[in-house]
Amino acid sequence: MEAMRLIEASRHALARSQEPSEIVAEVWQSQALAQAIGSRLAIAGPPELRGEALGLSEVGGRGCGVLDALGLGTEGIRAARLTGIGGAHEVLRGLDELLGEVGFALVAVAMGADDEGVYWQCMEAIDAADEARDRVLEMLRRLAVREQSLPEPDSTAGAP
Repeated sequence: MEAMRLIEASRHALARSQEPSEIVAEVWQSQALAQAIGSRLAIAGPPELRGEALGLSEVGGRGCGVLDALGLGTEGIRAARLTGIGGAHEVLRGLDELLGEVGFALVAVAMGADDEGVYWQCMEAIDAADEARDRVLEMLRRLAVREQSLPEPDSTAGAP
């Protein structure tokens, strides 16, 4: 499944989540997706993105590590269905939006947490989501610089 479809599926699932455990599970899914997208871009993305993409993969993994996956099997992990990235710019924009929504959702869970352990899990996951978002924004900045440095096609080339 293409990255944008997975991002949209994650955004919709997060928006539909009501219970804290559902929200945390969707945040985990989102972090796993950030990890998978980062890995793909690190391997096959534009060269100027590879370092940040590797960092995104690492921080996505850290975000997953601080949250309980609630017994999801491989078939339940959306990121495992990632087949392609498509346009890096569009995917990074979508991932930026998703990670922003993840941060807001985690704040809501943390504010309502009765258990101190859940609160601190959320705080660590918020940090990971913020760091992942910083990586995404840096990759978008690098893409913008690359696009500005590319020569514009000569519209008069080949004209008589």
